[in-house]
This record gives sequence, C-alpha cells and structure tokens, in this order.
Amino acid sequence: MKKEIKIQYETFSSIEELDKASADLLSAAQQCMNKAYAVYSGFHVGAALLLDNGEIVTGNNQENIAFPSSMCAERVALYYCKANAPDSKVLKIAIAARATDVLLDDPITPCGACRQVMSEYERIQGQDIQVILKAEAGDILVFDSVTNLLPLAFQSQTLIKK
Repeated sequence: MKKEIKIQYETFSSIEELDKASADLLSAAQQCMNKAYAVYSGFHVGAALLLDNGEIVTGNNQENIAFPSSMCAERVALYYCKANAPDSKVLKIAIAARATDVLLDDPITPCGACRQVMSEYERIQGQDIQVILKAEAGDILVFDSVTNLLPLAFQSQTLIKK
C-alpha cells in the first residue's frame, strides 16, 4: 500500500510582506548570519528564535577545522535558549543563509540533525514552532510547524522514562 505525505507552506516575495514580528525575527537572523564563523565553507547561516516572552535569541554557525566539531546556527540558538531560559517556549525560528562564492536564491532548509532537535523542542513544549527560511535572494518560505520539515521525526515514547 502506497501512502503519501504532504506538507504545506507559504511563500512571500519580500520581508515587507511578513507580519512585523516575523520580519523583525528574520532581520535578526540576517544580522546574526553576517557574524557567522564560516571560514572553511564560506556558508554563513544565522538563526533567530522568538520566545513566548517576546525575547529574541540568536545564533550562527560555528565552524571548526575538524568539521564534525562544527555547530549549525539553529542548534546554537536552541541550545543557548534552553540553557538560559529553559521554561520559555519558542514560537518561531527564522533562518537566513548566504554563501561567499555563489548567490543563494533558494532558501536553505535545516540539516537533518537540526530538524530533529527542533522537533524535540516542539514536542517537549507541546506547541508548534513556526519556521521562516530566507536566502540572499528569492522567496521567503514559512512553515507552520517543524513537522512540515520532518514529518517522520524520531519520537519514540518507549525511550522516555516514566
């Protein structure tokens, strides 16, 4: 039996089309992107979280010459948030990307590891996290939930101790 998974998202042609909170969040992600430590790949990524208390938390990718030791912008921001504001809920995450050698005209989606981490935080807070993606050029993509980016996330209830 074949089954199908469908996802929904919205597209916007400019930041001006977004609501103010989303536009401010995306601007924060873009500013943080420009501070990324991306000396090896030339691929700069910034992430900004909007918390339920109105605070914006940012992070960017941090590379290391030993690539597995590097950290993506999404996880930098999420881990910082949970270390410093563990009771806050993440309402939205905006992710902006640019490359040094080529113009990115399609939004870059989070890697699999970041999607899994985002899914975990969405699950433990019991509330969807809106995802906003933007490259240097092209459309802005907005997903209502991390589930749209990772519909078959690893969420085994058998691993949770009771």
